[in-house]
Amino acid sequence: MPSSRVLAAAAASAVVLLLLSACNRSSAPPASGLRVFVSDETGTEVVVVDPIAATVLQRIAIGKRPRGIKLSPDASRLFVALSGSPIGGPGVDESKLPPADRAADGIGVIDVASGSVIRKYKSGQDPESFAISNDGRTLFVSNEDEGALSVLDLDTGNVKASVKVGEEPEGVTVRPDGKAVYVTSEGDGVVTAIDTTSLQVIARITTGPRPRSIAFTKDGAIGVVTNENAGTLTVFETASHTVKTTIQIPKIEGAPTAPRPMGQVVSPDGGRLFVSLGRAKAIAVVDTAALAVVGTIADVGARPWGIGISPDGTKLYTANGPSGDVSIVDVASSKVDARVKVGGSPWGIAVAAPK
Repeated sequence: MPSSRVLAAAAASAVVLLLLSACNRSSAPPASGLRVFVSDETGTEVVVVDPIAATVLQRIAIGKRPRGIKLSPDASRLFVALSGSPIGGPGVDESKLPPADRAADGIGVIDVASGSVIRKYKSGQDPESFAISNDGRTLFVSNEDEGALSVLDLDTGNVKASVKVGEEPEGVTVRPDGKAVYVTSEGDGVVTAIDTTSLQVIARITTGPRPRSIAFTKDGAIGVVTNENAGTLTVFETASHTVKTTIQIPKIEGAPTAPRPMGQVVSPDGGRLFVSLGRAKAIAVVDTAALAVVGTIADVGARPWGIGISPDGTKLYTANGPSGDVSIVDVASSKVDARVKVGGSPWGIAVAAPK
């Protein structure tokens, strides 16, 4: 007969497993439904939102400081950048921050159908953002503390290369043709272009101060970089890697600050680029043919950063860190339909389309 101590320990373990299961239990509709995945930088979760009902469906415990978040090309897996580095930022004395927990660094993987965490990859120190190769077999990860881009082979689980880029790399995007990956370096105002086959640097493009993200026109001929501290977009030609023009985002009446461009998403038809404007609480609308700002959506939320779009292009979703919510924005009316309280500090957005 097992001792009472053994039975008590087994019972306690069962309770722990039940509690962990409850943390990741889903009240979601079938896996075919539209869902918005949100990373919470100050917490340890990915929050799943039903954008139709404007409700939280699920909270998935994933690890420390989740930020960058993207779906695999087949939308079966969700990748999340995790970091053990303490949160710093402007005005923070980093010498007084606690030491980094390097064991927490990596890329967590969630099975989209079940909502369960299935793996964690090593990916270099302090991963912030990443891009996925077109074939879904490689991740290109920005390592902020190292000033480098890690190249993670998803088949083997190994980092097969580390490419030096610039100071404080952040945004990472693969060009539509898959032949090059681009990395913003917010510390020195540069975008580095890297050949995805040779993993050699092929160009460096000077941008405005504090470049955050990169997006491409549908044909891949034009790249657009958001420059947070300049309130501008640097537009470059991918064939020559030369700057074509700089777009100044106009001030928004009633906004608490000047525009601070952060995240970007291209409309499904490729005709519009939507740019989140951080503490200006707004979204800029850019015509990708004219390369001009053609509108703004004001009063979106407190510091919209991560931004996503519905498969039909009618709704935008923004992660609003300071207010701990996600805005659902109607594109046609330029109005916020709803704000969904998710808690913490929402950072990134990934949209899973119905199947």
